[in-house]
Amino acid sequence: MVADFFRSRWLGLTPIDRLFWRDMMLVATVISIASSAVALILLGLKMPLGLVLAVHFSPVPYNLFLTLSVWRTVGTSGAKASLMMLGSALWLIATLVI
Repeated sequence: MVADFFRSRWLGLTPIDRLFWRDMMLVATVISIASSAVALILLGLKMPLGLVLAVHFSPVPYNLFLTLSVWRTVGTSGAKASLMMLGSALWLIATLVI
């Protein structure tokens, strides 16, 4: 089941609107916010900085996967494709910074 999830996104079998809006903008954003909140709690508890950073950056591989999946799925032409590629790149930068 998990392998099918990743395979369908990587191969472009998932509709782009679902991939961009639900998987990336909604679900992955919630995951990133949750990991940042947990990292802040751990920092407040004076846990080792390495652990705090590991928790904070743990969603990065998943976020990178989703961004690359969007780029592979949208193709290279059209205004919608360009906007989704730009949006996914800006979203990835935002999740890395925040």
